Amino acid sequence: MTQRATRLLHLLDELRRRRKPVRGALLAERLGVSLRTLYRDIDALRGQGADIIGDPGVGYQLRAGFLLPQMMFSAEELEAVVLGTRWVASHADPELAAAAGAALDRMIGVLPETLRLQVETSGLFAPQWRPVEPEPWLPALRRAIRAGNAVRIQYRDGEGRTSERVIWPFAMAFLADMRLLAAWCEMRGDFRHFRADRMVALVDTGQRYPEQRHTLLKRWNDARRRRRGA
Repeated sequence: MTQRATRLLHLLDELRRRRKPVRGALLAERLGVSLRTLYRDIDALRGQGADIIGDPGVGYQLRAGFLLPQMMFSAEELEAVVLGTRWVASHADPELAAAAGAALDRMIGVLPETLRLQVETSGLFAPQWRPVEPEPWLPALRRAIRAGNAVRIQYRDGEGRTSERVIWPFAMAFLADMRLLAAWCEMRGDFRHFRADRMVALVDTGQRYPEQRHTLLKRWNDARRRRRGA
């Protein structure tokens, strides 16, 4: 999603939460943009069909009934979405957990009343009974995967030996008791898996690695299939 599209979505969220008109200056401050940009964003949303009433100096309000086209789910689909977002909220790093909560709130906001009640009274939960403190570099790892950046890590293996290496992260699994990273290791010249809790330090180099993430994923899957077939 582009930066502007993300900003427009956040603006919709801000308006959806308000029951009374809110001044443009306050919205601009909340979104971290200039007042001129805020006015352009309001016009852009109106152009896409958002029923936003108000004017500069008066305030803005989103009429009830508009956010996104209503979403319809089967009972099982809805339970899967709710359980999945609750699992992320209780097992992921704080940034991703907050994003899961915001996504669930946004989904609830566009559901028909009957389905909204089903979510709000859902009896499916995913508590973390034995909390494992998330590693501090999980957000940096997720951003590196998203951007396709190489990272430099200090890593301690199962026998306590520490090494420094540059890796190309392309996938991460969030397991119940650990986070497992799949990456191309420049030092080994091969795919390797790294436990996030064994990383001693991590620095994003800011440099994109020379292959596309989807290419690395395909090569990694092919290598796994070959090993299983051997």
